[in-house]
Amino acid sequence: MGSLMSKPSKDILRLPLEKRAEIAFKIAVAKAIDENVRLGVPVYVSRNGKVVKLSPREARNSSKPKENK
Repeated sequence: MGSLMSKPSKDILRLPLEKRAEIAFKIAVAKAIDENVRLGVPVYVSRNGKVVKLSPREARNSSKPKENK
């Protein structure tokens, strides 16, 4: 898929609707985290069924894509 913030390829319409919705959701979450980091406000996420407060630095680090091993 490339960078989450890059423009999607023209082939995106060939993907199933569910996959396109997942991509759109991931982009929206990344933008929301970036905005919170830019403003210096915490991000609240769910981890193991509990709400966790992340500092802007923690949020920025947790939003980076993981490398496949």
